[in-house]
Amino acid sequence: MKPVKIGICGLGTVAGGTINVLKRNAELISGRAGCAIDIVQVGSRKLKDHVDLAGIDFTTNVLDVASNPEVDIVVELMGGYDTALEVVMTALKNGKHVVTANKALIAVHGNEIIELAQSKNLVVAFEAAVAGGIPIIKAIREGLSANAISSVAGIINGTGNFILTEMREKGRDFADVLKEAQALGYAEADPTFDVEGIDAAHKLTILASVAFGVPLQFDAAYTEGISKLSTVDIEHAGELGYTVKHLGICRLHPEGIELRVHPTLIPSDKLLASVNGVKNAVLVESDAVGQTLYYGAGAGAEATASAVIADLVDVARVINSSAHAAVPELGFKPKHVKALPVLPMEQVSSAYYLRVLAKDRPGVLAKVASILSDKGINIESIMQRESEEHDGVIPMMLVTHVVCESAINSAIAEIESLADISGSVVRIRIEHF
Repeated sequence: MKPVKIGICGLGTVAGGTINVLKRNAELISGRAGCAIDIVQVGSRKLKDHVDLAGIDFTTNVLDVASNPEVDIVVELMGGYDTALEVVMTALKNGKHVVTANKALIAVHGNEIIELAQSKNLVVAFEAAVAGGIPIIKAIREGLSANAISSVAGIINGTGNFILTEMREKGRDFADVLKEAQALGYAEADPTFDVEGIDAAHKLTILASVAFGVPLQFDAAYTEGISKLSTVDIEHAGELGYTVKHLGICRLHPEGIELRVHPTLIPSDKLLASVNGVKNAVLVESDAVGQTLYYGAGAGAEATASAVIADLVDVARVINSSAHAAVPELGFKPKHVKALPVLPMEQVSSAYYLRVLAKDRPGVLAKVASILSDKGINIESIMQRESEEHDGVIPMMLVTHVVCESAINSAIAEIESLADISGSVVRIRIEHF
C-alpha cells in the first residue's frame, strides 16, 4: 500500500505528542493502518525547540498545509475557531481528509464542516476532541452501534475534576485550588472555559450528536460552572452520602434531548463518584448492553495523540480501500440524522440538594416544607446544623425526590421571599444513574 502523507497544523502539546508517538511506534502503526503514515509538512506560527522536525518541511503559514498537493490528511491541532475553521474548510475544498482534536470547532461549526466533507466524499475525524485518550466516540459510534442509547453522562473536564477532588479531600477553597491547577498547567491563565463548563459543553454537544444521531447544537446547551461552589456544600453532600462532580449529561426523550453541564451530586458508592484528579470518565446507558463506563486520561500530550493517531489509522484504511468505507462522522447516515430540539432546563427533571439559611426561629422549617409540598415536591431527607459562624442563622440541607426543574425554581423563589430566610438558596442537582 502506498504511504499516506499528512500535514499537521499547530505545534503545541498535542502536536508534539502526535509527532513523537508516530515516530516511536511507526512500525506498529503502519501494521495496523496497512501502510506507512508519513508527516510531510508542519505549519505553525513559530518553530518549537522541543519537537524534532528532522526531514519534515516547516511553514509559518498553516494554509500552505491545507493546500499542499502532497498532503492526503490535514491534522488540525491549533484549537480556537477562526483560523482553525479556515484551515479545515480549505483542506476539504482541496480534497483532503481532516483529523482534528478541536472540540470547540466541531461543537460550533461541525454541521457545516461535516456537510462539506460528505459532499466531497471525505472524512472528518475528531476522536481526540472528547475525553483525550479515551476512545469514547469510537465506542459509542461503532462498539455500541446495535444499541438504542438513552443517556450519556460524564466527567469530561479534568481541570474541574481536579479542583473538586482537592476541595472535597482537603477542604480547600475554590480560588486556592484554581491557583494550583494553573501552576501545574491543568488550567489556563484564563480558566473560564474549564471552570464555567464551556469546555465540557463543547464535548457534551459532540457526544449527544454521536449517541442520538442529532445535529450539533452547542448554543442550546445549558451550562453552569463550579466557581461558585462552596466547600461547605461539598462537605454537607459527603455527610448525606453524595459526592459533587461537574458532569455533562445528555438524555434522549421522544420530544427532544437534555443537554446540560452543571455541578451534580451522585451517590458516593457509584463508580463515577470515585473518578478523581484530572481523570475523565463517561457513563453510557443503552438498551442491549446496559451501563458501560469508560475511564482514563482526558488530556495530555501522548494520551490525546493516541486518539489523533487512531483517527489517522482509520482514515488511512479508507484511503487505501477500494470503497469509501468510513463510519459516518455522527454515526448515522445523513438521511437518518434527526432534528430533535434540546429541551429547556425548565422541562428537565432531577432530584435536588438545597441549602437554606434560616433565622433561628420556631416554624421556619415548617414554612419551607409547606412551600415544597404545595409545589408537589417531596423531601427525602433533612439535615440541620448549629448556627456556628452564622449569627443566629441555621443552615438547613434538604434532599428532594425527582421533580421538574420549573417546580423547584418556583419553590426556591418563594422560599427566598420569606422574611426568615437569609440570602439565596443553594441548589445542586442530584443524579442516581
